[in-house]
Amino acid sequence: MAEVLLFHHAQGLTPGVRAFADDLRVAGHTVHTPDLFDGRTFPSIDEGLAYIGEIGFDAMRERGVRVAGELPAELVYAGFSFGVLPAQKLAQTRPGARGALLFYSCLPISGEWAFGPWPDGVAVQIHGMDNDPIFAGEGDIDAAREIVEKVEDAELFLYPGDQHYFADSSLPSYDADATALLTTRVLDFLDRTVTNRSTR
Repeated sequence: MAEVLLFHHAQGLTPGVRAFADDLRVAGHTVHTPDLFDGRTFPSIDEGLAYIGEIGFDAMRERGVRVAGELPAELVYAGFSFGVLPAQKLAQTRPGARGALLFYSCLPISGEWAFGPWPDGVAVQIHGMDNDPIFAGEGDIDAAREIVEKVEDAELFLYPGDQHYFADSSLPSYDADATALLTTRVLDFLDRTVTNRSTR
């Protein structure tokens, strides 16, 4: 089965993030969930972002990148919101990546903020709500559409709603129906990455 490195969002490694990882494990996949905040969780996105700001966004991202150095090369990199920063960097720059799952956030693959072009052979799924003021309102959706336009195996899934952390069952923003559909799509993606690897 697939091996996944999953990074949490700005509120930390919440019970909802752990529960999502457990759902993937039940399906037979190996999922690593590093805690980049050393046990801290925050009651709001703003408080979590303030903590990240104290450490430094680049420094926090690189914590995640270093975690991957202790794991095999053939990983699927996944991230929720802030966690997309290390996940997408690793998917684009670490040789051997099997795929990327980007939840609620996406970085461009061209221009000032890009890690470079998307690597050949790395599949990617991007998920977000169509009226999320962060994902849809701050440019992430445009970055996602650029990836879908330029990358052969890329999918963007939009869900009706305006919540950011909609797949975290421990938060008020949780949307059970959207999460069920997202999880189905993610499991299909992981099964596909395993099948593609076995046929090479």
